[in-house]
Amino acid sequence: MRIKKLSTLIFAWVLLLTYTVSAACLPDIRDVAKKALPAVVNISTTQIVEVPSTPFGFEFGMPNDPFQQFFNQFFNNVPVKRKLHALGSGFIISKDGYILTNYHVIRRATTIKVTLLKTQEVYTAKVVGTDPKADIALIKIKPSHPLPTLPLGDSSKIEVGDWVVAVGNPFGLNGTVTAGIISAKGRVIGEGKFDYFLQTDAAINPGNSGGPLLNLKGEVIGMNTAIIANSQGIGFAIPVNLIKSELPYLMKGKKVQRGYLGVMVQDLTPEAAKAMGLKNVEGGAIVSQVFKGTAAYKAGLKPGDIIVSVNGKKISSSSDLPYMIFTLKPGSRVKLGIIRNGKLITKEVILGKRPQNFKELASVESGIYKTPYGFSVSNITPQLKEKYDIKVKKGVVIVKIAPDSFARAVGLQVGDVIVKMNYKKVNNIDDIKRIIKEAKDKNVIFLNVVRGNTQIFVSIQK
Repeated sequence: MRIKKLSTLIFAWVLLLTYTVSAACLPDIRDVAKKALPAVVNISTTQIVEVPSTPFGFEFGMPNDPFQQFFNQFFNNVPVKRKLHALGSGFIISKDGYILTNYHVIRRATTIKVTLLKTQEVYTAKVVGTDPKADIALIKIKPSHPLPTLPLGDSSKIEVGDWVVAVGNPFGLNGTVTAGIISAKGRVIGEGKFDYFLQTDAAINPGNSGGPLLNLKGEVIGMNTAIIANSQGIGFAIPVNLIKSELPYLMKGKKVQRGYLGVMVQDLTPEAAKAMGLKNVEGGAIVSQVFKGTAAYKAGLKPGDIIVSVNGKKISSSSDLPYMIFTLKPGSRVKLGIIRNGKLITKEVILGKRPQNFKELASVESGIYKTPYGFSVSNITPQLKEKYDIKVKKGVVIVKIAPDSFARAVGLQVGDVIVKMNYKKVNNIDDIKRIIKEAKDKNVIFLNVVRGNTQIFVSIQK
């Protein structure tokens, strides 16, 4: 009996000890929450939009009702103005009222109202500066007293597994605090050129947009921005280092200027490293193309160079390089660690000014050229060569064909390689552009195409 009681007592002590140790391992976020909440704001916006109207503001019958259709025919094209309301979050970075939030929170807003969570004071804000491409906005209120602020940290120091705290107003529930960890860094989710997010499992929902993601010191390391629909535990934040690089421009209401290197890169995979005879090289970005006249071209970078660091910071994947470069100003001197022919060398590059035509830039940097004839082409890359089993060494690969184009009607296919155009040799995209420019009749072109081991000759009209 005594043995049974002793066993029960020991078991209870073990449970208590386990609970105590587990509790001690969990972070205490109370201090972070106390400091952060007064500096987080609720942002509500009003937009005036024009929508088609019904004659008297309501439907008379079913959509197929002839009586309803009669009225729609005469009245539905008359636009009326409607008010739309939206909610989001933001955080204060200066005592005199500068507030950071997402651009999509205040986009097209005619009125922006800011509510302080602690005092429930309401102010009207004005937009100071925006960067729609990076989804960042700076707004300003005129407070009647100095405001609490949040310090901006260093997102480069955050690691996967670090605890973080998200604060915001999900679904209008003001001052909601959630906690989790950094699940991934440098996450690409298809949001464009500035696609480099911190991923977290701290709960983020609609209304959290623009709110801070904090480390356990209470420093902002990201701005909560996006979620994946119908998922749990997957949220994304803009790294604060990108935001800090933009603040000098946003504060002055100027267009953000970004550094520009002028290369197209791809990941250094283990297979590629092995093929190149590289040992003990983990990560990096292989230069597949250097664009003429750019900073990279002037500094002597070459296709095949492997960029492994920027100013001493390691490049783990090809997505790291664009992010590091566009957080720097034009004119910045950058030291690139490069592996060339198996040897590590250093190249100093003076960054150029990033082109303002983002559509053209995206096309150039992706190595894709959209022709006037309903199809797009790319230079031959190792990935395309493997994907389409390309046998030829020179030419351009068709990577996209418009559904209603003449090119599709005559049977061109994605993966076809154009080796001649108008009887002239095609080695790369520059040749395609030159031949089209020199053509006397630009309404029709004649192509020599290689598909597998077969050659095809075809004429394409605009």
